[in-house]
Amino acid sequence: MRKPSVTLHDVAAAAGVSIATVSRALNGKERVSGATAEHVARVAEQLGYRVNLIGRGLREGTGATIGVVVPVISNPFYGELVHRLEDHLQRRGFDLVIADSHGDVDRERARLRMLVERRVEGVFVVPSDAELSFDAVADTAQRLPLVQVDRRVLDLDADFVGVDNDHGIGLAVDHLASRGASRIVLVSGNDVTSVGRERRAAFESIVRARSLPVEENVFGEYLLSFGESAVARLRARGPLPDAIVAGDDLVAAGAIAALKRAGLRVPGDILITGFDGTMLADVCEPRLTTVVQPFDELAAEAVEALVRRMDDPETPYALRRVTPTLRVAESTSPPPGA
Repeated sequence: MRKPSVTLHDVAAAAGVSIATVSRALNGKERVSGATAEHVARVAEQLGYRVNLIGRGLREGTGATIGVVVPVISNPFYGELVHRLEDHLQRRGFDLVIADSHGDVDRERARLRMLVERRVEGVFVVPSDAELSFDAVADTAQRLPLVQVDRRVLDLDADFVGVDNDHGIGLAVDHLASRGASRIVLVSGNDVTSVGRERRAAFESIVRARSLPVEENVFGEYLLSFGESAVARLRARGPLPDAIVAGDDLVAAGAIAALKRAGLRVPGDILITGFDGTMLADVCEPRLTTVVQPFDELAAEAVEALVRRMDDPETPYALRRVTPTLRVAESTSPPPGA
């Protein structure tokens, strides 16, 4: 029978130190004493620890590798999230390998399997589907330390770090109401993802709590093109609502572009808010009022959760929510002279 491969976790357990310390020691990073580095190297040699299969490996100067699977790396939100994750991982002596599932459950399963087979030390995953991603994510969590970020699958015992969507949607609705909007429509992702479900539930609850008119909301995918098509659907219904709460900045940018092509003014004819606080909010014309996710805190918490799971596989699972803020810009500001 083939002998199981020795992992970074095995070396850490035998040496009596954390996985992060092992990674830094074998990688020649600072903040590890010479005595500790020698001890870790000796234990690793005794156990027959082999280099990671991804990248050049520890002996050529790279750290132990962590994987991340995201649904759409071209989405500015995930690009920024991955950038921050990599930054925090590098501070701890880890490298990051990125895999894109393209929002497809089968591809997601294949990407996770690939990371397991290549012996990464841990995985971050943004599940493509709140239900259909369950088997692949659960199976990976049985094999490797795993943290779900931004989105999660339902009813799975696994660490999760994401934004407080209830608070974020509340910020957007209350801001629009303070600007005089009463007919407010949610244009957001559908119930395929946990984020779509949470933002929809939060919006519907807040509208009822504020005694605002209940409008027919529009749901689709978190894409620029969906924001454009949603505006066409709203215009076909009749008079536009006073305001749109977009499920993310991509959808908001698409909606603004479609409104401008139709000769409508933002914010003169309709107010719009986004969600995420990506670079898109700054390049939109007008600049977009958006709910800002604290990317650095989100990444730091996710990395901390993964390292904690790596150091102690039996530690209780944690569900951590970070708090967003609202950044007000021209898409909801009163017109000049108003």
